[in-house]
Amino acid sequence: MTEPSSRQSYAFAFAMITSLFFMWGFVHNLDPILIPHLRRSFNLTVLQSALVDSAVFIAYFVMALPAGMLIRRVGYKWAMIAGLLLFAAGALLFLPAADTHRYAFFLGALFIIACGLAVLETAANPYIALLGRPERAVQRLNLAQSFNGLAATLAPIAGARLILVDGMPEAQLQAMPAAVRQATLAAVAASVKGPYLAIALVILVIAVVFYFLKMPALCSEPATQAGGALRRAFGRPAIRRAAIAQFFYVGAQVCVFSFFILYASQAAGLAQVAAADYLGWGCGLAFVGGRFAGTCLMKYIASARLLFAYALACMLLSAVAMFAGGLAGVAAVIGIAFFMSIMFPTIFALGIHGAGCDTEMGSSLIIMSIVGGAVLPLVFGYISDVTGKLQYGYAAPLLCFLVIAWFARTAARQQNPQAAMAPEGALQHV
Repeated sequence: MTEPSSRQSYAFAFAMITSLFFMWGFVHNLDPILIPHLRRSFNLTVLQSALVDSAVFIAYFVMALPAGMLIRRVGYKWAMIAGLLLFAAGALLFLPAADTHRYAFFLGALFIIACGLAVLETAANPYIALLGRPERAVQRLNLAQSFNGLAATLAPIAGARLILVDGMPEAQLQAMPAAVRQATLAAVAASVKGPYLAIALVILVIAVVFYFLKMPALCSEPATQAGGALRRAFGRPAIRRAAIAQFFYVGAQVCVFSFFILYASQAAGLAQVAAADYLGWGCGLAFVGGRFAGTCLMKYIASARLLFAYALACMLLSAVAMFAGGLAGVAAVIGIAFFMSIMFPTIFALGIHGAGCDTEMGSSLIIMSIVGGAVLPLVFGYISDVTGKLQYGYAAPLLCFLVIAWFARTAARQQNPQAAMAPEGALQHV
């Protein structure tokens, strides 16, 4: 029987790590606010504005393997602290980026933030999955990721009011002399300084809490075995398939969220702040609601089967977003947010299931595949620019959800029917 002090230690560690899911979800979901904001400030095309996502998700590809090796060398706790410090440093870099009014500097600051997030996600996702009974890993990770979804609701609403503060008509802006227009756009760009300074301070406080936090020890191996663990992890078919699926899932999610404001503005004629409210109260609430609903449904429906059904629903809704337009198209995108909500944690947990002490490097491989968030938005932007209609860009996420359906179907067939295809709740011990 588990001692009360041990249960309290697990519960507090779970709560603190869940706070990380909220914080990285919050900063990620400011990106859809940054894209139209920077697009206006620097007069960017849709494809150029997609570099915001590229800067973020290339960092995951660069940092994921070093993060896994760092976890093996110093442990989960110190890796998380290192990730928090990188996160805070990147947020602070928004201040000089705004002062210099250079797009490249903003991209550099986002890259540093994302390096920190890559370390955090490489550590926090497997730690949550391993922090308790194995048969409840998918549910546990979906529950923690639900607070990431809560951030997806709050960040666009708050960010729109703090960052999208310039309501000046485009015609009035273009009528200004070049020097005045440049100064005005520089002042617009500076609206990011306050929010990102506040984020940096909060992250530093969380880092201090983690410094004093006692975290339950999980499986680890000496650092000298890291190379062997990477080869073993890559040799696991479940991890390889999960890495492929995660590449396409993150690409789809970034397309849906990052271009939502532009889509709602063009397809439904909504003002940017109103579109941001639809993003928060619509997509955000749908996303967090889908996470909590999915966690409950997994008590009765096998996680792989539920993932397959949700992927099919997302494919159908992507087609509606492409061809319907107007508020019907906006509603379809909100529906996508609901059904894609369980995908990241479910793919992750199914991928590392049974990996044992290869989990750290398996986690690194799956986190590396988040680079899909850098690639697929460029495809979305290219299709939109070439066709002249942003809504046709939803062909990119439609393809992504097809790949996820393949992963879910394969996972359903490959795993033990009693252990993996049975509902999560069916294996719980009372």
